Parts: sequence; structure tokens; C-alpha cells
Amino acid sequence: MDTSPAAVFTLSGANESWTMKYIVFAFTAQGYFLTLFLNVTLIAVIGLEKELHQPMYIFLCNLCVNGLYGTLGFYPKFMSDLLSDSHVVSYNGCLLQSFIIFSYALCELTNLTVMAVDRYVAICKPLHYHSTVTRVRAGKMLVFVWMLPCCSVVLSILITTKMSFCGGTVQHNTLYCKLTISTCREQLLKFVFNGISTSFYLSMALFVVYSYGKIFFACRKSRQNQSKFVQTCVPHLITYLHYIFVVLCDSFSIRLSGTDLPQWFQNFMSVAFLVTPPVLNPLIYGMNLTPIRTKIRKMLQIRQENCVFSDSSKE
Repeated sequence: MDTSPAAVFTLSGANESWTMKYIVFAFTAQGYFLTLFLNVTLIAVIGLEKELHQPMYIFLCNLCVNGLYGTLGFYPKFMSDLLSDSHVVSYNGCLLQSFIIFSYALCELTNLTVMAVDRYVAICKPLHYHSTVTRVRAGKMLVFVWMLPCCSVVLSILITTKMSFCGGTVQHNTLYCKLTISTCREQLLKFVFNGISTSFYLSMALFVVYSYGKIFFACRKSRQNQSKFVQTCVPHLITYLHYIFVVLCDSFSIRLSGTDLPQWFQNFMSVAFLVTPPVLNPLIYGMNLTPIRTKIRKMLQIRQENCVFSDSSKE
């Protein structure tokens, strides 16, 4: 296929009746609003409170920023498709959506790995934590969290653009553009690159396992460490395992294409990694942390007091 901007991709995952489309649109709009509200709230609380300008909360804030970034690459296009008869995306549009979604996915995994490093140092080496995880190093870690995934996806897309495609219009039985499944030859270079990337991120997962092994061992000797583990590590572990699960769901959804399973179920499996983490991360990880809950409660109390004062002054 000619890799010019005239090339068109058809996303056929949203082919439903208009009644069903309106219902899905209503729930999708509510989900998008909830995602924006939760993540923006957490980002604002961490940004406005100087006491929360610590590496752990900065990494959490970055997790929320990445959640907003990923949903931006999915929700607007999907909601537009629900209100349209034509579910097409240009070649350049497909490249852009692929870049946003896949860089979001890798950034999420990298950020969670960095957060595991932070927890490992905080619990296993508490006396050296402030000298090891400084603000400067935390900043370098954030650059790493964004640069590695973005560079990986850019290289992957550059390799893909050099390949030929099968036909002028490509049918994608999904809700977003997966450009990489459309190529029909010259796969060796792509296979090698994906193998290297997969091996690297697999090593990250093994490091997380190693870190938690060390953390579990350290917690057996100290009640203080056990308290830290419950407050900070359990939410992180739940968040990490949940993300791995939904990414695996997306991988399996590709293999389930063409089976007798309902299309809505296949669609949900393919977008779960885009929809559920940005909602659950602020709830499971952020709102569970006592300092953040306390700050949110204080902000709400101040706002309530201001409203009461404003009403009394009018009287």
C-alpha cells in the first residue's frame, strides 16, 4: 500500500445499531468525565501542596498525567466514531493515534517500575532514601519514563512506515488504530525490534518481582516497614498487577478476533488497558494515601466554609 496520507484505515469495531451507539456514547462520556475529574483532582492536589512535592507523589502525579495523555488518544476519536456512519482514519491519523496509545502503554509500565524502585529504596534502605532518591534524580527518572517509551514507539513507527501494506483500505476490527497488524511482508526487522523491546520490558517486570522479594523480606523484620508496605506498596502492587492483566487482555483480544465471542467483549478486552487504569489508579493508589486524602478533605472543608461565609454575607 502506498504510505501517503491518502491511505485510509477503517475501524470496524464500533459497527452497532444507532440505539446501541447512543447508549455506549452516554456511558463513554461519563467514563471520560470521571477519568478527567479524578486525575485532574489528584494532579492539582499534588501540585498545589508543597508537602507532597516528594518523589513518591511526583511519580504518582506523572502516572495521572500519563493516564490523561493515553485517554486523549482514544476517547475523542472513539466518541466521534460513535456519532458517525464512517469509522475511518487517515494514514497520518493512524500513525498519531498509534504513537499516543502505545507510548502511553509503555510509559505506564515504565512509571510503575520506577515507582517500585522508589518503594524498594524507601523500605529496604530507609537511611539512604533522601540521599539516593533526590529531586534531581527523580527528575532524571521522569525523563527516562517518557523518553524510553516515546523513542521506542517512534522507532517502531519508522520501521512500520518503511514496510508495504496489503491493499488501499485496511479493516481493523478494533476501536482504535493498530497500525502494526496491517503489514504483510518485510517483517524480520520489525520482529527483531519488537523482540528487543519485549525483552527489555520483561527485564523491568523481573526487576519489580526482585524488588518486592526484597521488600517482603525486609518487612518480616520490622513493624514500621510492614506499615509502609500496607500504605504504599499494596496499592502499587494492585495497580501494577491490574495493568499487566489488562495489557494481557489486549494481547489475547487479537487472537480472539474471528471467534464466536461477542464483539462487545472483544472490544472491551482490547481497550481495557486504556479505560480502566486511568480511573482506578487515582482511586486505588492516590486516594488510599493518607496525606492525599487529608489534603483533599481540607480543601473541601475550606471551600465549604467559604461558601457558608459567602451566603451569610449576602444575608
